Amino acid sequence: NVTLGLPLIRTSVDHGTALDLAAKGLGHADCGSMEEAIRAAAAMVASSRTVPN
Repeated sequence: NVTLGLPLIRTSVDHGTALDLAAKGLGHADCGSMEEAIRAAAAMVASSRTVPN
């Protein structure tokens, strides 16, 4: 999930907070989505250019 139109790079996971899993004691949520959001943001930073206002 990427938010466009901001003066900064913003990515987020493709799911909610998983509080329902925590409340039910079902272990932990898969962290793969968070890892992918971080990788996507890092790739965007690596390929970004500064644009003057």
